[in-house]
Amino acid sequence: MKIAVVGSYGAGLTMRVPKAPAAGETVSGGLFDSGAGGKGSNQAVGAARLGAEVALLTAVGDDEFGRSARELWRREGVSAQHVVTAGAPTMVGFILVEPSGENRIAIAPGALDDLDAAAVDAFRAEIASADILVVSMEIPEEAVVAALRAGRESGTRTLLNPAPARPLPDACWPLIDVLTPNQTEAPVLLGLDEGHGLGDEDLARALQGRTGGTVVITRGGEGALVAQDTGVMAVPPHPARTVVDTTGAGDSFTAALAVALAEGRPVDRAVEFAATAGAHTVSIAGVIPALPTRAQLNALIGSAS
Repeated sequence: MKIAVVGSYGAGLTMRVPKAPAAGETVSGGLFDSGAGGKGSNQAVGAARLGAEVALLTAVGDDEFGRSARELWRREGVSAQHVVTAGAPTMVGFILVEPSGENRIAIAPGALDDLDAAAVDAFRAEIASADILVVSMEIPEEAVVAALRAGRESGTRTLLNPAPARPLPDACWPLIDVLTPNQTEAPVLLGLDEGHGLGDEDLARALQGRTGGTVVITRGGEGALVAQDTGVMAVPPHPARTVVDTTGAGDSFTAALAVALAEGRPVDRAVEFAATAGAHTVSIAGVIPALPTRAQLNALIGSAS
């Protein structure tokens, strides 16, 4: 089972605060931590921990953050031989986490701006040999489109995690086999404003009509909706023991979904597996420490049966 990932790496600088500050407000009493982040890297590590052979394409700077990234991938068994070393600094994300576990994130892309179609072209052999290609959108649109096109041309199943969301170019839609927005991202992809008035099922159908493939809208504690040609079905959530930090939940879900699909599970069963991964992740502080192993997920699944 092999998964190719095209996405971001960034250093996550996290502060846990009593409450998120309003404009012009200073909030004291926070706790600071730093660690590896970026959707592509998180998804690659998550998939590797669940037993996949993973190849990653991203870009980092020639700096301490970039060197720490390469050590992480070596330790986690993620192939990083195609990762670009750029002249700009490694991406940094500043994350504020409230006591409820909700988070706010600001990103300085840095080296990721150098990830282009040429870098994707050098990664084509990895894409062609994969069971599934996972692409996320903290990288330039040029790289997103090039990666999805490479997947389609090589016959590899494509999964787009559209975060952070932005309207997709028309050329992208037919290149996507599986699309995984959350409730906030779904209307943005469709170019809708805040007063669009559509429910989650309407959004799922509209997105599925654009791709012709599978759409999975994640809804946090409400589970997920899966839209296919045959209709829309609801997949219940896997209850979390407690909610400590939601920062890596989406990446954990995406990684587990990719692994389950690569293993040949039906979409609804794959989404259930992914929901279990997300529930595990929100119960632990920090993204990398929270990404589950296969044994941890098996234990959770067993305890719920």
